[in-house]
Amino acid sequence: MAGIADFLDSLIGGFALICYSLTTGGLFWGLFVLRPWHNQDGYNNILLQKTIALIYKGGFLLAAAQLFKIILKVWLMTAVLEHWPFPEFAVTTQFIGGIIRTILTVVLAAYCYQYLRTNPFSKEHWITAAIAALPMIISGAWLVHAAGRFDNKFILMPLTVVHQLAAAAWIGGIFQLVNLWLLRQNKLVTAELWPLMLSRFSKYGMASVVMILISGLPIALQYIDSWNGLVGTGYGNLLMVKITLLALALGFAWLNKSAVLEYSITGNHYALSNRVPYYIEAETFVLTTLLFTAASLASQPPAIDIPALTASWQEVLNTFSPQIPQFNSPSHTALIAGEPGRVAIIDQVPSIAATEWSNYNHNIAGIFLMTMSFFAMLSYSRHPATPSSFFDKCLSFIRYWPLGFVFLGIFLFFRSDAETWPLGPIGFWESTFNNGEVLQHRIATLLVFVLGIIELSARMTKNPDSKLPFIFPLLAAFGGLMLLTHSHVGFQAKSAFLIQVGHTTMGIFSLILATGRWLELKLDKPGKDIAGFVSVAALFQIGIILMFYREPLY
Repeated sequence: MAGIADFLDSLIGGFALICYSLTTGGLFWGLFVLRPWHNQDGYNNILLQKTIALIYKGGFLLAAAQLFKIILKVWLMTAVLEHWPFPEFAVTTQFIGGIIRTILTVVLAAYCYQYLRTNPFSKEHWITAAIAALPMIISGAWLVHAAGRFDNKFILMPLTVVHQLAAAAWIGGIFQLVNLWLLRQNKLVTAELWPLMLSRFSKYGMASVVMILISGLPIALQYIDSWNGLVGTGYGNLLMVKITLLALALGFAWLNKSAVLEYSITGNHYALSNRVPYYIEAETFVLTTLLFTAASLASQPPAIDIPALTASWQEVLNTFSPQIPQFNSPSHTALIAGEPGRVAIIDQVPSIAATEWSNYNHNIAGIFLMTMSFFAMLSYSRHPATPSSFFDKCLSFIRYWPLGFVFLGIFLFFRSDAETWPLGPIGFWESTFNNGEVLQHRIATLLVFVLGIIELSARMTKNPDSKLPFIFPLLAAFGGLMLLTHSHVGFQAKSAFLIQVGHTTMGIFSLILATGRWLELKLDKPGKDIAGFVSVAALFQIGIILMFYREPLY
């Protein structure tokens, strides 16, 4: 029950951050990038209505997400304590702050819907909406880590709010750029607006990133007091994931800025229209995942508070050290015999059979992925011989490599949770909805199977207008998100954390797999082939991690 609640809390938390970015980032976009009251850039009512719709819809959804988080906490406490948690819960900071923020968000969204939507060119209404947003933004200070601390809380709380606001300004602006490009494609706005908005957003985005770094550094230094705290705790690990995702997003931002600079110098808009939109879409993948990672980070205790549960950097490196894969699996009977120790409330020590069962599953899955991705990388080879050559005949069979996902999905269905149906005594529905870890495994298994079917069909289709190929990167991105929100229990044992490290690393490579495939479908040559190869190379890296996987022995 706690595992499911923790998983749902991370998902709802990530969704809430997306909505927060749509609302506050949209307001920043209108105030500092669009500036519609000048009415000198050829804006039309469609653009402003779509822009404002993202703001108030994001606000209403944010209020709903905040309310759902409160309901989720009440549900969990009722299940754990076996009685209604009120009136005690009603006087907590989490409940009061959550209710206040929900109300303030509804007020903001209602104002934008009622007044800003009907007066989109009014500077006064834009400023009033921003003023109405301030209480909602400030109220978030009581819903962060710092609110529960005794030291430096009145410094950390405003710093966290500024950090969130700067991130929302940047990410919300990216969402608005995607919205603008869709309108541009449908010829609902003038073509000249695209380079103009890109140029304005370039400076605005850089300022947002600088503010993210300035506000984030002192927060990180306060919550992490050592190198081991950075690499050896769930908080530090997810912070490193955030930094990695930020670097990826900045890489795409640099490509966009370079294209804008080239346009301003040469007047050549080819890259601006044929590459930048797709870089922005890929950047959206990365930033969305970053928000979900930030939500998972918020559920972790700061590294400074759990020195006894901190792994050393040597222990973390050992989880990735090359080892001979395990090709032999213990019997199912031996596995079931050791289950009481693994799920016990105290100690939670898995049996040798359970450890070896898990190692075997991961190692065989890694061999599946490495074999598939190896053939996939070969498919990007180009041979000058005639189509009848032996090499080209081999390539015609290599294109069926996505079938490996189907076989892997079948393998995982039977092996991932052997104590549950179809091999174990625990029923399918009972295990799925009463255990967060099993639920995530079920989703991942289904995802892998569906990935294989869809990607094989997509690569076989002859229809150039088919949307089927785009499902694979979307599902792969969701898979990466699942790995980054996978069972991040707050005060977890060191062994559980060392397992988490592998999940988060694979989550990053899953995101690279998704963005690479997306860009392969969107870009022209040579970027198309480079992105495709990077995508399957990321899959190969996931296979390597799984092939060398070993459960911690402590």
